[in-house]
Amino acid sequence: MQRRRGVGVVMVAGLLVLSGCLGGAGADEGADTTDIDGQLEVHHIDVGQADSTLLVTPTGETILIDTGDWRADGQEVIDYLETQDIDRIDHLVATHAHADHIGGHAAVIEHFEEHGEGVGAVYDSGVVHTSQTYEGYLDAIEDHEVTLIQVSEGYTLDLEDERVEATVLNPPENESGVGLDANSVALAVEFRSFSYLTTGDVDETAERRLLETHDDGLAADAYQAGHHGSSTSSTLPFLERVDPEIAVISSPLESQYGHPHDEVLESFAERGIETYWTGVHGDVVLTTDGNDVAVTAEREATADPAALLERKHEAQSPDDTSSSSLSPPRVAERPQAGPAATTPWPVVDTAVTPTVDT
Repeated sequence: MQRRRGVGVVMVAGLLVLSGCLGGAGADEGADTTDIDGQLEVHHIDVGQADSTLLVTPTGETILIDTGDWRADGQEVIDYLETQDIDRIDHLVATHAHADHIGGHAAVIEHFEEHGEGVGAVYDSGVVHTSQTYEGYLDAIEDHEVTLIQVSEGYTLDLEDERVEATVLNPPENESGVGLDANSVALAVEFRSFSYLTTGDVDETAERRLLETHDDGLAADAYQAGHHGSSTSSTLPFLERVDPEIAVISSPLESQYGHPHDEVLESFAERGIETYWTGVHGDVVLTTDGNDVAVTAEREATADPAALLERKHEAQSPDDTSSSSLSPPRVAERPQAGPAATTPWPVVDTAVTPTVDT
């Protein structure tokens, strides 16, 4: 493997910063990484079998990527944002229209528009869905006249802080392919020497396309594992190219889908990738000055993926009768009228909200 980066990793414990190396130690508990000048924060919020990630730039600009599952209706995300003194979402990203990613979008928009400083803009792949969750999300955009921007590869978020660059790598322009997952918004974020990659639920087909079209732009110091750590993502060729120092997985300890899948944790272990799993570590925050990275977890635990695999097997063992009471059965999204559509929105009159910019 070739590493182009030299970003160091440190563990944070209270106000004490310790030098550390990858693969052995877990993150320390209880550190406060907010309000640090000249640093980028990446908050992976523990939302169970769902995704929600908050980025805060050195100037306080906010990017919220996904908002958890529809059953929580955004409340756990809003609660977390309030603990971080967030009163505005400058950029709200919907990686794709599945209800475990946009489940809280409507509530977040309503909350910040009515009780905060508003939502600057919403970013979407333009691949529509027919679920009530998706319809409610679009209704909230329209009701509060929030600008809706359809994005594809090459689009760069208009950030006020020029030191931070956030570039869309997926979906492809003018050829959406098939399905919501394959068209997930993948975002590459760079701040000085630090790079971060999050890919929503992109699958093997989308990862193969990313390798073909963005080969040189995939390397990242930190990577949010695609599709909650499913083996449909983080394929070996893709992982080789991303070559992360740190990986974060968003799924519960007793995932009804078996996330993260064994193959993914094994791949991380083979590469010595320091791994954080919200189901074990709780909320996981990366804080970087562009050179060093501090990792803070809500709960102290190992970051060794091999040890996390053992922990998973203990928690998800079919012989563990207690797991049935702790793990909810598989529940579908809110009722929908038909299958997901893969065509973009119809043309919207610019005099009518939501505003759609392409």
